[in-house]
Amino acid sequence: MNRMSKKFLYVVVTLAALGSFIYFQNNAIDITRTTIRSTNIPAGFDQFKIVQLSDLHNKSFGEEQRALVRKVSGLEPDIIVFTGDLIDSKKKGDKASLILMEELVQIAPVYFVSGNHEWWSGTFSSLESSLHDIGVQVMRNTHVTLVKGNEEIHLVGIDDPAYENESRSERDTSEEDILRSTEGLEKENTTILLSHRPEMFSLYAEHEFDIVFAGHAHGGQFRMPFIGGLVAPNQGFLPKYTAGKYTLDHTVMVVSRGLGNSIIPLRVFNRPEIVAVTLEATD
Repeated sequence: MNRMSKKFLYVVVTLAALGSFIYFQNNAIDITRTTIRSTNIPAGFDQFKIVQLSDLHNKSFGEEQRALVRKVSGLEPDIIVFTGDLIDSKKKGDKASLILMEELVQIAPVYFVSGNHEWWSGTFSSLESSLHDIGVQVMRNTHVTLVKGNEEIHLVGIDDPAYENESRSERDTSEEDILRSTEGLEKENTTILLSHRPEMFSLYAEHEFDIVFAGHAHGGQFRMPFIGGLVAPNQGFLPKYTAGKYTLDHTVMVVSRGLGNSIIPLRVFNRPEIVAVTLEATD
């Protein structure tokens, strides 16, 4: 083999390896398991399993979303929560997203809150109607109570503040939505918040939520050792809240790295993620 042929072969092998790496990083689903322990969790909810999904952006994981659905089903969740950006405002259609929801409701009750892309798309009303028809509980500045035996926990869901077109800040909008959604709620029981935005963690802690599930940050898009995520919407470069579990005062926030991509089309060392949380009651 002459020198030119060897160079060509090296280029082909390098490109093939790079293509395989990129495909793996953007399509091989990772499962992150974590436990939240608290004396405030009722004994009846000990070992209660919550699967969190977020930021699909209308991405497909195989025919009928089988690769994703199979992994979620294997986790045997008690409930599934979806924290926004099911669709993408720059991509037409919602078929892949609705197929996923149709499959998920066969596994466990599904609770959904909006992300900014639902509002940017201009089609949220029709999407909401479709989700209701499928059997998804769309949480719009409201709460529900989950009951096991004689014990309860509360689940609160707020809209993404992108729906607000007025001049006030997104934080003010979210605070008003929190107050509306928790009106009449007895917070002696464990209270879980579903919200798209992790950057408002301090606000959630101020309102004394026990657990928060959020998305939006896409894991920082590119994750580097000892650094973490590099960039996230509404947090900029070297964002603080991108993935995993964070604690502030008595509030624990779980941030999903999400499943799909939007403005930045690639993930690096940041595979699509399913988050599986187990609640553990402690003395």
